[in-house]
Amino acid sequence: MVLLAMALVVLMASGMLHKQGLRIFKTQHYLSQQQGQSVALGAEIFAGRILKQDYEDDKESSNMSDHPEEIWAKYSAILPLDNNGVAEVQIDDLGGRINLNDLINEQGQVNQLTRERVERLLRVLGIIDVSVDALIDWVDPDQQTISAYGAEDGQYLVQDPSYRAANQPFSSVTELRLIAGMTEEAYDLLRPHLTVLPVQGLGINVNMASVEVLRSLHDGITGQQAEGLVSKRVDAPWNTVGDFLQEPEFSGMGLQATGLTVRTYFFEVVSRITVNDQSTSLVSKIFRSPQGELSTLGRDMSQKNRITKSPYTGE
Repeated sequence: MVLLAMALVVLMASGMLHKQGLRIFKTQHYLSQQQGQSVALGAEIFAGRILKQDYEDDKESSNMSDHPEEIWAKYSAILPLDNNGVAEVQIDDLGGRINLNDLINEQGQVNQLTRERVERLLRVLGIIDVSVDALIDWVDPDQQTISAYGAEDGQYLVQDPSYRAANQPFSSVTELRLIAGMTEEAYDLLRPHLTVLPVQGLGINVNMASVEVLRSLHDGITGQQAEGLVSKRVDAPWNTVGDFLQEPEFSGMGLQATGLTVRTYFFEVVSRITVNDQSTSLVSKIFRSPQGELSTLGRDMSQKNRITKSPYTGE
C-alpha cells in the first residue's frame, strides 16, 4: 500500500511539473511576442524619423526628389537589443509602382492612361491569362462587364468557394489573387510593380520605377532602353519630370508628364524583431505629406521574410 501510494504521489507530482513547465513556456513565449511587437512599433517610429530627416534634407537642398541612392532607399538598419536581441528595419518605396486604384477615377470612369500602363505591364511580364478589364471590373461600382475580357459576380459566384467582385477600390495588393485568370506565378510577377494607395493621381516616381514599370509608360520603350535609364539614374537621379522627359530614349515618342513625378508620398516600413530566438514581423504603410508630416495608415504582422536590403554600415 505504501509503495502504491508513493507511485501515485510521484505520478501526480510529475504531471504537475509538466503542466507547470508548459505554463512557464507559454508565458515566456507570450512575453517575448509582446516585447517583439513593442519593439516593432519603436522601429516604425525610428523609420519615421529617417523619412522626416530625409524630407528636411531635401528641403534644405531645394531638391525634393526621392531616388534609390538615398540612404533610406538603399540600405536596411540593424539595431542591437538587450538579451542578445536584434531589430532589423527597412523602408520600401511605393511611389515607383502603378497604383491599382488609379484605374477608376472618383466619378467611376476608367482612367485610360492607367489602363494602358497596366496593359503594357501585363504584356511586358508575359502574363496573358489576366486582363486589365477584369481588374477594372473588380473596382468599378457596377455589375456590368466592360468587355468580353472583364469579370463580375457571375464569374466569381461559380467558384469554390464562391465570392463577389469588390466593386470598390482595392484595399490590398493581395486581392489580385481573386482576379479572374490570376495564378500564383502571375501574382508573384505583378506584385513588385503594383501598389494600392488610398489617394489617386499621385503619379509614378520615375526615379523609383522598375525596368518593367518604365516600359509600361510607352509602347516604344524597349527593355534595353529601360535598363539604360535605370543605370543613368544611379549617378544622376532626375530632379524634375522635365529632366526625365529630356532623355534621348524618349525622342519622338511624345511621352507626356501626366501621371509622372519624382517624389514619393507612400512607404512601407518593414521590421523584423528577434527576441529570445523568437521572431516578430511588422509591415507598416506610412504616408508622408507634401509638408513632411507622417501618418501610419495600416499595420500587417502576417508578412514574413521581407528584409532584403544590405545593412547600413556607415561607410
